[in-house]
Amino acid sequence: MTVVAASAAFEGAHETPARGRVYSIGPQATRPYGGPPAWQRKYFAGIIGSDIAAGLLGAGLAFFFRFGGHLDQHSRVYALAFIALPAVWIGAMGLSRAFEKRYLFVGTEEYQRIVHAAVALTAAVAIVSYGLELPTSRVFVLIAIPTAASCSIVARFAWRKFLHRMRRGGRCMKRVVLVGHESSVAALIVQLRREHYHGLKVVAACLPTERPQGALLDFDTRVRGSFDRIAEAVAAERADTVIVLSCPEIDGVSLRRLAWKLERSEVDLIVASALVDVAGDRTTVRPVDGLPMLHLDHARLTGCRRLAKEAVDRIGAALLLLALSPLLLSAAFLIRCSSSGPALFRQERIGKDGQPFTIWKFRTMHMDAERRLADLEHLNESDGVLFKMKDDPRITKVGKYLRRFSIDEFPQLVNVLRGDMSLVGPRPPLAIEVAAYESDMRRRLAVKPGMTGLWQVSGRSDLPWEEAVRLDLRYVEHWNLSLDFVILLRTVTAILRPQGAY
Repeated sequence: MTVVAASAAFEGAHETPARGRVYSIGPQATRPYGGPPAWQRKYFAGIIGSDIAAGLLGAGLAFFFRFGGHLDQHSRVYALAFIALPAVWIGAMGLSRAFEKRYLFVGTEEYQRIVHAAVALTAAVAIVSYGLELPTSRVFVLIAIPTAASCSIVARFAWRKFLHRMRRGGRCMKRVVLVGHESSVAALIVQLRREHYHGLKVVAACLPTERPQGALLDFDTRVRGSFDRIAEAVAAERADTVIVLSCPEIDGVSLRRLAWKLERSEVDLIVASALVDVAGDRTTVRPVDGLPMLHLDHARLTGCRRLAKEAVDRIGAALLLLALSPLLLSAAFLIRCSSSGPALFRQERIGKDGQPFTIWKFRTMHMDAERRLADLEHLNESDGVLFKMKDDPRITKVGKYLRRFSIDEFPQLVNVLRGDMSLVGPRPPLAIEVAAYESDMRRRLAVKPGMTGLWQVSGRSDLPWEEAVRLDLRYVEHWNLSLDFVILLRTVTAILRPQGAY
């Protein structure tokens, strides 16, 4: 039995499903007593095979670029890397804990572990070569290890997307019993159903009262009694995970007793703290006079990490503008040919610290769009301050396709190059939106707005306004370069599968 303090909405839970449950990736199979489920064994075999292939590819490319494929007395030593590097790479990944289940399936920690393994392996090779005075080829090392790391990251991302697709169909899921107050339980049910990739399926709940009286009446989730019947609910539902939400009735003593009841049945116990959802990895447990205290560090929005993000943004924007220039020119040509008016649309948005700037986009609407807005306001499909309408008559025929695949956003690369925006960040708001912000929402302005972000890869316009704001605030609290990298990868799949783009 594993006790995990985590935000179930953002960080993946440690998975150890109950005995006898049937899971699958591919054919259905029942896991043996005490072992991992069949889908988990296949998933581990897949990522290990991918990591071995990444080591082989890294060694092969390094050998080709360093020696051109020619074998001689000197290059034969490096030819052995085809055998050695995959094994060494797997070992380095293991030492970096890149195979631990707590870091897999969701979140960015898995990719950070791979980067740590690559850096550690490079440093180890350099130290050994220097200490033993070995004539190690720096070109070979600087090609082989980064290539292996990059391929492992891409392969694991592909495996994760495959798993998420299976979970979207209701497979490879964990059966969950929620414990907490009715409103909190209902809110988490909604969130887990929307974010299915976490693999948590709520099958029952335990409330302070014997039966639902409010929010849960709109759901088909069974209520298995009060807090003193949690163990019975787990047995009745054959659940493999219990999530305890913040509630004053369950204190440390009650939680410890619950852990004792669940440990024999191999059931995971997850404590979903609201504080962890706000602060994430900025929370640490430190002993104070023998008592464990949860410390909250402030979000680091300045310093070296900020400079690194700025460099990645500027260099990335320049490279993307160069690579996408044929597409951008083609889109501008089609806009000018299909409707009257300029190809580019300029609008004032609010950036970091509330400073206004001019955003650039491809024009997707007719020139009289602003004048026609008053006649369409009663058809607004958004629950926030934004105007959203799936079949907006102001959008041109070409504009529908540009919005469908987010091509209309590509000119914002110029804004990133100028420093007004970032590649990843909260959505750039209008001045009228900022004027309607509550105090908490202004936290979004602590960082630069981005071309893409958590809300774009989580549903875009299909998300409720409050959920979009929550995702933006979560990004501000948790941002780092590895999270940016994952969001950029998810953006590619979101563009290819354009749900909520209108």
